[in-house]
Amino acid sequence: MRTDPAALLAAYDQQLRTDAETPNATGVVRIGPLRLVTFAGGRGFVTYAGLDGADAATIRDWVGQVVEHYRSRAEITAVEWKTRGHDRAPGLHEALVEHGFVPDEPESIMIGPAAGLAVGVPLPEGVTLRRITEGSDIRAMSAMADEVFGEPVSERRATAIIEGMRRWPEWEVWVAEAGGQMISCGRLEPVSGTDFAGIWGGATRPEWRGRGIYRALTAEQARSALRIGKTLIHSDSTEFSRPILERSGLIKVSTTTP
Repeated sequence: MRTDPAALLAAYDQQLRTDAETPNATGVVRIGPLRLVTFAGGRGFVTYAGLDGADAATIRDWVGQVVEHYRSRAEITAVEWKTRGHDRAPGLHEALVEHGFVPDEPESIMIGPAAGLAVGVPLPEGVTLRRITEGSDIRAMSAMADEVFGEPVSERRATAIIEGMRRWPEWEVWVAEAGGQMISCGRLEPVSGTDFAGIWGGATRPEWRGRGIYRALTAEQARSALRIGKTLIHSDSTEFSRPILERSGLIKVSTTTP
């Protein structure tokens, strides 16, 4: 199993920072090394494998072109630029802020062998795990996650997950339940043509945290990943979920700031 941070980061850069990163894009436009992606629902997303050694002036010009591109498209309501901490990107942060982007909290890029997560984890009494596929369950799961994160319930997010599952049947959504209530959730998204599957959307109700439920959920997802030949798991992790993934053998290889 690959556990060397440099090797894991190289696999991430080589396999995921391509079209594989955005399989559900409805359109992609290129400016230099940048990929300007459009998603259904009016979201823009900027990513790239690297910045080709560009200087600060060139990067500032690219940022300006990106902003003009998305502003010219009436259907775009928000744009995310995904930076990575290990890139050489002189002046990028300043140029983004200058053009109106607002940084969220940095997240850890976590990678590790799926086998490290696929272990037995005991659940508290009365808690069960279930893979969900019905639209009503997906909407209930999405609403629960929105509530956990203190966000307004987003029908658009739920619809995007349902559409993703229709287009990519290998996507999986799992929930933990107790007393007829969803208390934790997470998605598994295998990445076609790579060794990777991504774990996304993890959320656990505060009163159920610290009891191994999310770890049990990710273990179930890792077993599914192994069954379809995905040997590596990746996730952009908050500071809450990072220690859980570290205990399962995932390694922080870099950071990303949306």
